[in-house]
Amino acid sequence: MKPEATSSTTEVLTSIWQRLLQLPSVRVNDNFFELGGDSSLALQLFNEIAQLCDRELPPVMIYEAPTIAALAALLEQTATPRFPALVLLKTGARKPPVFLAHGLGGSVMDFFQPVRYIESDHPIYGMQSRGIDGVDEPLERIEDMAQFYLDAVRELQPHGPYVLMGYSLGGLVALEMAQRLSANGEKIALLAMLDAYPHVRYLSLGQRMRLAARQAGRGLHILGNSGGSAPYQPPAGISLTPAMQRVRDAAYLALTRYRPRFYRGKIKFVRAAISSGFPSDAAAVWAPLAEGIEVETVPGDHLGMIATHYEELASVLSRYLGEAFGDTRPRVEF
Repeated sequence: MKPEATSSTTEVLTSIWQRLLQLPSVRVNDNFFELGGDSSLALQLFNEIAQLCDRELPPVMIYEAPTIAALAALLEQTATPRFPALVLLKTGARKPPVFLAHGLGGSVMDFFQPVRYIESDHPIYGMQSRGIDGVDEPLERIEDMAQFYLDAVRELQPHGPYVLMGYSLGGLVALEMAQRLSANGEKIALLAMLDAYPHVRYLSLGQRMRLAARQAGRGLHILGNSGGSAPYQPPAGISLTPAMQRVRDAAYLALTRYRPRFYRGKIKFVRAAISSGFPSDAAAVWAPLAEGIEVETVPGDHLGMIATHYEELASVLSRYLGEAFGDTRPRVEF
């Protein structure tokens, strides 16, 4: 069923929202997140929209159209809407902003819970994959992803200090961005990599052997299948759109191609306590590739650290921001 008019579209969306959010009534200008919506419900919402309205849109679009009225207007457009490279995940008055790079799934929706609990007055922007909207082709090189995001970042913040964070594949993207900014003389106030590792082919022989032995002992497949980054898995019962699958496949290809080079700066590294598919010693991986490395452990595995133990992760990231920009530090104006 494809709605013919805004009123019809509004009725369809209202019905979906009421059912998913388990509310007796929803007004057209009510905010999805303020009503209790989260990343999992957003996935279900857009899955139902695809079925009922014959329009496949990325779930992250909920950040751009968080009300029924805004979403209905978007669905009425004949052209597929383009999605921006940067998505404001959390408002804040203090500068500079925080830029957060996505994992292998390519969606900033992964950060919904951690961002909510980060205690900071810095605005937080998520970097969203090119091609997630199905309009453009996704990028297949970390270097191209980094440049794509840098073009958007520098429109918003022309000069440093920069705050870059990245989860999983996004940690490599953030690292490459920091490399390029530093090469241009810009200051990196904070580079935080969250359980991010190179593809197994770029680990040392000893690291590969230890990892393979540990995985074999646990009855797991050798890491070559996942390449050091857990494949993106949507919640049970929710399927990826074709565009999301293309983004995921392109991101995996980018991972296999990227060999990190030495970074003349410091890295704050947060690792998951359970590292079944990753090297157990993050410092051994990154110390030869950075001027300085500080490793901290949070509960959970690679996915659980952001999906279940997000409060602990957010606490660490809040502290990192506090250390980088103390309360007595003058605010930076651009």
